Amino acid sequence: MSYRSLLRVAGAGFFPLGFLARLPYASSALATLILLQSSTHSYAFAGLAGAAQSTAMAVSGPVVGALADRHGHRTVGAVAALANFAAWAGLLAASHGTRTGMLIAATLVGLTQPQVGPLVRAHWSRLLNARGERQLLSAALSYEASADEVSFVAGPAVVGLLASVGPLAPAALTMVLIAAATLPFALLHAHRAIPRQPSAGHREPPLPGCPLAVMVLAMVAMGGVFGAVQTAVTVYADTIGEPGAAGVVYAEFGIGSALAGAACAWLPQRFSPRARYLTFAGLLFAGTLVLFAGARTVSMPAAVAVAGCTVAPYMISLYALTARLAPERRAAAAMTILCAGGPLGTAAGQALSGSLAETHGTEGALAVAVAGGAFLLAPSVVMADRGREVWIIDSVPVRQHKAAPGPGGSARGRDVG
Repeated sequence: MSYRSLLRVAGAGFFPLGFLARLPYASSALATLILLQSSTHSYAFAGLAGAAQSTAMAVSGPVVGALADRHGHRTVGAVAALANFAAWAGLLAASHGTRTGMLIAATLVGLTQPQVGPLVRAHWSRLLNARGERQLLSAALSYEASADEVSFVAGPAVVGLLASVGPLAPAALTMVLIAAATLPFALLHAHRAIPRQPSAGHREPPLPGCPLAVMVLAMVAMGGVFGAVQTAVTVYADTIGEPGAAGVVYAEFGIGSALAGAACAWLPQRFSPRARYLTFAGLLFAGTLVLFAGARTVSMPAAVAVAGCTVAPYMISLYALTARLAPERRAAAAMTILCAGGPLGTAAGQALSGSLAETHGTEGALAVAVAGGAFLLAPSVVMADRGREVWIIDSVPVRQHKAAPGPGGSARGRDVG
């Protein structure tokens, strides 16, 4: 059983502490929105500060990943947790001051955000490689995708409940989680830096630029789908006169994704990473079509539940291919660069779908989700053209080319899977 094997490899304490450690990432945007809207009585300003925070998270993520590769996840994770705790304290103090101070403080929260999800995926890749159990990576990434989805449902839900206590309560809980979970997780479970081989001309192994750029663009498109669905669900809830239903309906999206992600651990080994990517990209696009058509003809909640099941399998395949692309010493940098595309795409998806929703309602917002799903097929087309593109097999860069005819007169290229 794959998940039982992961428990043996990582230890029992890794999983509950790792889940709690990622909750601040999931709850920070809503906690900031609630805090600053209460202070300024302006949703427009609170949204602007939230956008600045998300952009800062996207910008700082690759920097954190590169530092983690150089100095070790333990050191960088602990420093990031302490810095983020201080930044939240600064935001609480700034919430009683000027809007400029609030905007700066919100940006600092984003810049110091611990990158738990991307770094723990890089950690799994390195840990399983070191133990000679690479075959467990699919199960590890399946668990991480499910944990992420559950955290992005649980985090905002808890923040929403605490908002009834007071606007400071969500921010205070976030600080408690950073101190009680994120920091201990980095100190107890993150690995140290990889010892460097002494060499006068030592250079860091390069990241594969073109393939990684394609993966990042796919993540941007995925973020666009998330942003569009969030907007569509909000518009739907307002349309039926129950604004509180937005959270419940969007939770269906996350729960369906989490269940599908957990099931990916049982996919057969012969189902290669490349084949999974091609398959799940198509299924995700189909899911956006179901969402668009189902919301118009059947039921928005039912359509969201069905479409959600297509998300995590695609995300897992995207993470798995990125893990294969990166040299071991640059795994954290590659994963954080990939994940930086998520918030950027989400912000763009929210902006575009919000504009269309003004004139076309829920259908306008969902049209952006369909467009994002269609864009996800572009990397699939590139990957299918194995005669010209550069990809990675077992962490070794190779250039696809037409091989000379073999003994049987056939020409075989090398496959990503």
